[in-house]
Amino acid sequence: MSMMGELTFFLGLQIKQSPKGIFISQTKYTKKLIKKFGMENAKSIGTPVNPTTMLDEDSDGKNVDETMYRGMIGSLLYLTASRPDIMFSVCKCARFKSAPKESHLTAVKRIIRYLIGTSELGLSYDHSNNFALRRFSDADFAGDKIDRKKHQWHVSTFGKFTSILA
Repeated sequence: MSMMGELTFFLGLQIKQSPKGIFISQTKYTKKLIKKFGMENAKSIGTPVNPTTMLDEDSDGKNVDETMYRGMIGSLLYLTASRPDIMFSVCKCARFKSAPKESHLTAVKRIIRYLIGTSELGLSYDHSNNFALRRFSDADFAGDKIDRKKHQWHVSTFGKFTSILA
């Protein structure tokens, strides 16, 4: 094993180290993803999902290409390694990968449009002496319109480090 210098790129993650901390992003990958799906000329949007949109099975909707849809979902899932802000909306869309409809594809394209304006975002881990452990949770109590299951979310923070569990 040899020392090749400071780590700047690893498995598609761009890593910037400074005396203040570490910043991890996937800016290059995000720009490739936008280009791959032909959305480089699309207008950016401020949120990954419309708050009033409720995705469901949409049995009356028009079918879309499953292979393309699954490719988009897979690409977005890989991006969630450094972008927890899109995790909820990507996972919501991933539920429909076996029979995607136009409404589902529209939701996925909205996520990509959100990425156009936020491609530089990532995770920042600042150096800190604050090691307080905090945990927050939330549940929607059968809010899922399809299977009436309860969804729970847990966020744990330890100093500046955060983990999100669904």
